[in-house]
Amino acid sequence: MWIALAIFAVLFGLLLVYIQRNGGFGFPWVQFYVRGKEHGFRFRELNLLRRVAVENRLKNPTSLFWSERTLDRCIRGTIISFRANDKSEDEASIQFLNKLFDFRKRVEFNLPKYRLGIQSSRSMDAQQPIKITFPGGGVYTSKIVENMRKYLAVAYPRGKPLPFGVSWQGQKISVYFWRPDDAGYYFESRVIGDYMDRNYPILHITHSDQLVRTQKRSSVRAQIDTAGQIFPLRSIQQADEAYETTGGFRCKMVDISEDGAAVIVGGRAKPGLPVKIQTEIDEEQVVISGVIKGVNFRQNKNVSVLHIEAVPPGPQMKNKILTYVYGIFAESKRRSLLSRTATG
Repeated sequence: MWIALAIFAVLFGLLLVYIQRNGGFGFPWVQFYVRGKEHGFRFRELNLLRRVAVENRLKNPTSLFWSERTLDRCIRGTIISFRANDKSEDEASIQFLNKLFDFRKRVEFNLPKYRLGIQSSRSMDAQQPIKITFPGGGVYTSKIVENMRKYLAVAYPRGKPLPFGVSWQGQKISVYFWRPDDAGYYFESRVIGDYMDRNYPILHITHSDQLVRTQKRSSVRAQIDTAGQIFPLRSIQQADEAYETTGGFRCKMVDISEDGAAVIVGGRAKPGLPVKIQTEIDEEQVVISGVIKGVNFRQNKNVSVLHIEAVPPGPQMKNKILTYVYGIFAESKRRSLLSRTATG
């Protein structure tokens, strides 16, 4: 009996030490794990998030499951801690950050704007780029000029000349567009007004309350305005993350995500080409490789916007990209800039 009591006392003591080191009795253990399971997290993931909550001294640890701001703050604190202790290059640190960014992505895509989308063209924003097709015709580009109650006013479509004897008036069309931070959409419409003779030629097309939502975004993309270099590859098997010091062609970064990027290059370009892109973001060298999936040629400026689907980046490169995409240090940099401006 005494032996059993001694074993119990030892186990109880170990339990007290574990609790004290991992959040203490003030940590809402039951609520945290119950809420975490409700949000679909596994037990091992919850242990990791609990560690993050404790290390960042969160007053409300359960906010990790729904607040992207709270998670950003914790990721920032974790990165700062790794840097201060010279652990940024450690494999364990890199993998730990990878998991945190996976959680960040899950919280992001649980937001209503990603889950719900829109159901009607009446919810489309002005300046939304669209693509228009119709039977027997090509693909035409346009944009929403004004969203009216009875119709959409769109810029006169640009593309190949209409087939002989065909006009836009009365034409049944298919409209495709990508809504930022959401998904791709498609709907059927009809041209009810052709105003080519105006100073700003437009079409009026009918609304649709039956939008088809497709191609949901699988990653968060952020705009970026930095110079870069682009290197043609013989094949995508040549892809690597080595930062090149010579060669390549100049390009301008437009946006970036863990799944790809958009860049501007001079002249015309063709889809299907494998390329490697590199730039510097916040003094970090970033390299991604992928295949050009789409090209938008801007004839007036003689430049092409290349839309590149990337091969999955390595864990460390992924962390660099997502640190920028989620703006982990954006707020602190803004405060630093304001402080320098005030003292200057």
